[in-house]
Formats: sequence, C-alpha cells, structure tokens
Amino acid sequence: MSTRRLGEMTTVEAAAAVVDSPVVLLPAGAFEQHGPGLPLATDLIRAEAVCDRVAAELGTAVVGPSLPVGVSPHHLAFAGTVSLTTTTFATLVREYVEGLYRHGWRKICVVTGHGGNDATLATVAQDLLAVRPDLQFAWSPLTPLAADVVAAAGPPEVSGHSGQAETAQMLAVAPHLVHTDRLAAGTTRLTELDALGSLARRRGGPTITTSYDRLSGNGVLGEPRRADPEHGEAIVAAIVDRITDFVTAWLRA
Repeated sequence: MSTRRLGEMTTVEAAAAVVDSPVVLLPAGAFEQHGPGLPLATDLIRAEAVCDRVAAELGTAVVGPSLPVGVSPHHLAFAGTVSLTTTTFATLVREYVEGLYRHGWRKICVVTGHGGNDATLATVAQDLLAVRPDLQFAWSPLTPLAADVVAAAGPPEVSGHSGQAETAQMLAVAPHLVHTDRLAAGTTRLTELDALGSLARRRGGPTITTSYDRLSGNGVLGEPRRADPEHGEAIVAAIVDRITDFVTAWLRA
C-alpha cells in the first residue's frame, strides 16, 4: 500500500481521511551539522522515511506536515546549524496539533529524528493532556527504538551523533546525500574528552548538556566509516516495525 500524505490531498480527501486514517504521523527533525559527510537535514530525512514506511504498512495513518527545524543550540558552533528555542518548537507542535484536532483527528504521533526535541515533546504531551483530554498525543524517537540492532554492530565507547548508526540509516534511506569520501571518525573514547565532556557522555547518571564543539572537533561522535547500508536497513526496519506495532495496538485501545 502506498503512503498517504496530507500535503498531497485535496481538502475533500483530507476530510475523508479523518475517518479512513485516524492516526496522523508528524515527522520532526533538525537543521544542524552532521559532520563532514552527512547533510544538515539528516534528522528530518530519516524521520520522513520512517513515517512514510509506517503509514504504508498500516494503511490507517497519514503523514502530516513536517517540522523541519528543531532544538539544536548545542550545535550552533558549526556552520549551517539553525535552532529553535524550546518555547518556539513547543508552540509549533501545539499549533500543528490544534489544526489537525480542529478537523477531527484525535490520535497524533510526532516521530522525531532529533534527540534534542525529546524534552520539549514530553512537555507538550503533558500540556495537551491538561487542555485536550480527548486528544491522544504520542511521540517517538528513532534510533533508541532499535538500540539492540545498533549494539549488535559493536559501536565504540563514544558513539551517536553522525556516527556509525546514523550514517548507516542515511545510506539505507538517502544514499545519494551521503558524502562517503568525506566521512571521518569523530570522538570514539571518553579519554579524548575533557572532564566535563566525559561527564556529559557518561551513562547511568544525571544529565548535563554541553555544546558539541566541546565533545568533537568535527561534530561527529563515533566512527561513520564503519557504516554500511545493510546495517542501516536493519535499524530502519526495526524502528518501523516497533512504531507500526505501537500504532496497531493504539488503534485498538
């Protein structure tokens, strides 16, 4: 089944979709540096690809308008990065949701390729629970849903942004945008970081936010040169399966 996108529908078709496709998926990303080999829109490209696949699998969901710019102050030291404040991003999400709600949708899920959006989406969810109790608002990250598949490839001690897993996903969904000849390793070990940077990347404790120019000279965490499209496809497939399973159960709830 093909993907149903609201932006490609007429207003008549959109009205019918409220009944036929009661779940709306909103892809969210960021406009930020992704090292020397990946495009600035990497997070949105991955989110849109996942939403398209989930909607095609389900047949009972539509893909709504994208949120292309996210919360990225930690990347502002790198050229090309554009960031929204948490307040602005939250307002955009709420106003997208209000527009869809006005026309009858009651199940809306934001799928974000950018982890910097997570905290704001959690806050929006709480606010909507208070003001729109009949609305069911969900949100999902991408790569964390497939943590087991990512771990199977044996990533280095420090990995993540623009590293092996993210590059592999781009090789699977948009290989023409990956500059494989420019891929370069970033920070791969905690010993490469100063005391605050090491603390920021430590797992299992309190969270502290630092700028990425403190964590990596080229904006990369990990080793993107180890990425391959087959691993990327396995990651994307796992993400799609898990979101599809969630929405299928959601429709029965």
